[in-house]
Amino acid sequence: MSTANPDPILLDFPESFESERLIIRAPLWHDGAAVNEAIRESIDELRPWMPWAQNTPAIEETEANLRHARAQFIGRKDLRLLLVHKETGQFVGSSGLHQIDWQTHKFEIGYWVRTSCQQQGYITEAVHAITDFAIRELSANRIQIRCDAHNLRSAKVAERCGFTLEGILRNETCDVNGSLRNTMIFSKVRGVEY
Repeated sequence: MSTANPDPILLDFPESFESERLIIRAPLWHDGAAVNEAIRESIDELRPWMPWAQNTPAIEETEANLRHARAQFIGRKDLRLLLVHKETGQFVGSSGLHQIDWQTHKFEIGYWVRTSCQQQGYITEAVHAITDFAIRELSANRIQIRCDAHNLRSAKVAERCGFTLEGILRNETCDVNGSLRNTMIFSKVRGVEY
């Protein structure tokens, strides 16, 4: 990081913002039980795409994971965001801004939704709101979404949110089973899409 860029720990921005139906916020202490419940409900749908979902975690493991995520958020190293329904308070899913490069103001959006909330537009709504947050609050120059080329639902979210498919990286990484996979990369870039 050049001397012209401040230490990211000094950056002030909201830990919570809203979309039409969602409160989108940083993890807090004691979120573990609600998130664990959603993981247990959704483990079969998460397992093919998420390396962390190969085994069902105990509540304590989820709580510890979220506390680490909170520390990362405070340190500005990774910005995990929980999606909570405004009216019911139910945990809907998780997203966030990852693979952060503060020098170039580049971010990657990741996401998952609990099974009972699938196909209701929550992730599309969250990605729109998180994209706006990254542009407005973090001066994002580039926002990207990466997904397994076989994960068509994830790719459709990127397309619905106006991200441009830049390309498909062939044999770019391994999938959850250790087989080579192709990765689709979508982006929005300052001066082009916004």
